Amino acid sequence: MRTDDFWQLIDQARAGAGTAADAVAARAVALLAERDPAEIVGYAHHQRRVLAASYRVDLWGAAYLINGGASDDGFEHFRGWLMTQGRAVFARAVADPDSLAELPQVRAAALSGEEFECESMLAVPWEAHRRATAAELSADRDRVPVPDLNDFWDFDDEAEARRRLPRLAALFAEPPQE
Repeated sequence: MRTDDFWQLIDQARAGAGTAADAVAARAVALLAERDPAEIVGYAHHQRRVLAASYRVDLWGAAYLINGGASDDGFEHFRGWLMTQGRAVFARAVADPDSLAELPQVRAAALSGEEFECESMLAVPWEAHRRATAAELSADRDRVPVPDLNDFWDFDDEAEARRRLPRLAALFAEPPQE
């Protein structure tokens, strides 16, 4: 499976499932389960690459602001949700996490407190493989290197959040004290 095929499958799932992240994940499982097992393995490979590419400190900071906190698992689940938004949104968020402030659902979450996570999107290849073959997807996967996170910053530091993610901080951070 090529990267374009990976994102096309997600686009097909989005088209058939609406905007609910878990519905997109369920539709992606159904679509992927119809494919050859080798393609399911290929999807898993691309998913690992996408997740590794998005393992970035400022994106983690964005998830922290938007969701009111983000543990290791919470950040992974946030990136699962971000995958359900499609390739363009995902790529833009990886390149510029502050661009998430432009999404209508993120802007609405500043008022509603809605959190964005989709753990089920992370399980798509394993669930699809199980449905297609009645067997588990091999745990013997090629390891994708995870970037060094030495540039970590204190996500609770509102001044730093305003410096790094000004549009998101304007939506989600407490107003500065005078």
